[in-house]
Amino acid sequence: MLFHNSLEFAQKLDAEDPLGTYRDEFHFPKIHGREVIYFTGNSLGLQPKRTQSYIDEIMTDWKELAVEGHFHADKPWWDYHERLAEPLAKIVGARPKEVCVMNTLTVNLHFLMVSFYTPTPDRFKILCEEKAFPSDQYMLQSQVRWHGLDPEEAIVAIKKREGEHFWRTEDVLSKIEEIGDGLALIFMGGVNYYNGQSFDMQAITQAGRSVGANVGWDLAHAAGNVGLELHNWEVDFAAWCSYKYMNSGPGNASGIFVHEKHVENETIPRLEGWWGTKKETRFLMKPQFEPMSSADAWQLSNPPVLSLAPYLASLEMFDEVGMHALIEKRNRLTTYLEFILKEIGKEVNGSFEIITPLDRGCQLSVFLHGEGRPLFDFLMKNGVIVDWREPNVIRLAPAPFYCSFSDMYHFGQLLKQGILSKTASR
Repeated sequence: MLFHNSLEFAQKLDAEDPLGTYRDEFHFPKIHGREVIYFTGNSLGLQPKRTQSYIDEIMTDWKELAVEGHFHADKPWWDYHERLAEPLAKIVGARPKEVCVMNTLTVNLHFLMVSFYTPTPDRFKILCEEKAFPSDQYMLQSQVRWHGLDPEEAIVAIKKREGEHFWRTEDVLSKIEEIGDGLALIFMGGVNYYNGQSFDMQAITQAGRSVGANVGWDLAHAAGNVGLELHNWEVDFAAWCSYKYMNSGPGNASGIFVHEKHVENETIPRLEGWWGTKKETRFLMKPQFEPMSSADAWQLSNPPVLSLAPYLASLEMFDEVGMHALIEKRNRLTTYLEFILKEIGKEVNGSFEIITPLDRGCQLSVFLHGEGRPLFDFLMKNGVIVDWREPNVIRLAPAPFYCSFSDMYHFGQLLKQGILSKTASR
């Protein structure tokens, strides 16, 4: 499509957008009395308007039923989490028995490492991307030390090539082949939080399996953003937070994926708790653990329904729309944003460098060469909620559920205004 940097053209795209009405399903913060342009869905998604009713339902049940809400609420609490499995499985390309919602992201990763990082004297290395999200780095380092190993020796970080801002798949595959039989685990972020790159998860998973390694993914920036086929790719395990692209609320519950072949392995090492036991015999209080034949077997405690309610509300919208439609709009929206950035760069004689490769979700990470923190502050004060990363990178994530093409146009005009006002003041 031939794009134009005009409000009329952006409004035309909005009028043609089959998902345009979903913008009204969300609450927007306001600055100077106007709804913001929101680019930080990769950090915290906006609140769906329908969320409140889901939470109110539980509060009412608690008030009116007390403990009986576990079994006699309209959505009984004891199996509340099961309602999330089917819509969530569609989003990550799994079977419902392979997913569960519990705990928070790094907690779940530690639990999953018990099952999938079992080093031996000959096979103990972990492959990850250089400068992974800090929580992943800390998790891996502490797990390695837990096993009495040295992180400097056990953890191998894939580096970018000199002068490049992204990882090359062939370099990842080459390193897997090089480590070979010494590789116990590949654990990477499906979409890198900093540059927005979406890794070739299928190819990397297949390469890891070919050398006998387990393969897991942190999908915090991937779930609800990019197409996933975790079951078909034969990923061993994955986990993700729900509060970014899936709009479940700050710090909310995490989802996990465990491949069917592991779900059915009752001898797999695992930390165990009451809610991982079979539903049929759970309240018989047996002394021996009898695992559920699903990813629920990794669940230790009864579901935190007040946390799960907002997630269920959001998943209802994903189920209505489907990932295919979201990805289609995401691609068009992000491409239009890239066009706007390039057009504004020409108009202000600026030097913007998009460091996100074409393998991406909706995030564009942009070096604002020659610009500094004052430009970010200008945008924030004028109604653009955007993310700043040192030294001079802004991360722009136009989430397709609630961002519009007009937002992209207005952002470009504010970006130009911020740069020109700074230039004029010199």
